[in-house]
Amino acid sequence: MSVTVEAIEKRDGRRERAVASRARILEAMVDLIQAGEVQPSAEAVAVRAGVGVRTVFRLFNDVEGLHRGLQQVMDERLAPIYDEPVRGTLAERLDQLVARRAVVFEKLARPKAFADANRSRSPSLTAGHQAFVARQRELLLRHLDGLGPFGGDLLEALDLALSFDAWRRLREDQGLSVEAAQRVVAAMARAVVATMAD
Repeated sequence: MSVTVEAIEKRDGRRERAVASRARILEAMVDLIQAGEVQPSAEAVAVRAGVGVRTVFRLFNDVEGLHRGLQQVMDERLAPIYDEPVRGTLAERLDQLVARRAVVFEKLARPKAFADANRSRSPSLTAGHQAFVARQRELLLRHLDGLGPFGGDLLEALDLALSFDAWRRLREDQGLSVEAAQRVVAAMARAVVATMAD
């Protein structure tokens, strides 16, 4: 039995629509999470994406696939920020790194809260968290290479000072504004770097 060109085109058209719908659903879910909906309903996602509720369930019948897709959307949104060059003296690069992390962490705050709330039940969210932490550390080491060979406790202190967890505590638990939190992170990072230089 041969497959007709018309049947192939019809199948390919469905596949293209499914890919486009999937992308709209993921974008809608991230937008809703960033707008403050901790666990967006399928109905809210469908309305925001302009698709039917059945389409949401059909394309995301497995939660792990949804989690992987959400992480991919966030990675794509943050890539331009990560890719910006960091130049200048060590102090200037440190300030740029702190400012960049402030932007990234603010964009990531609600999606990260969603991911952290679901991480214990999701291997893909656990892997995504580990990759995020590793990427932050890799960027730190790459952009602050003027410190020379350093490691041990001071590297761990600098990594913590510039971490999302420190940022979240300053913003949520201590109630600091973005500007105040950025100043505190910069002060912590400068203090650690000054200790390294001694």
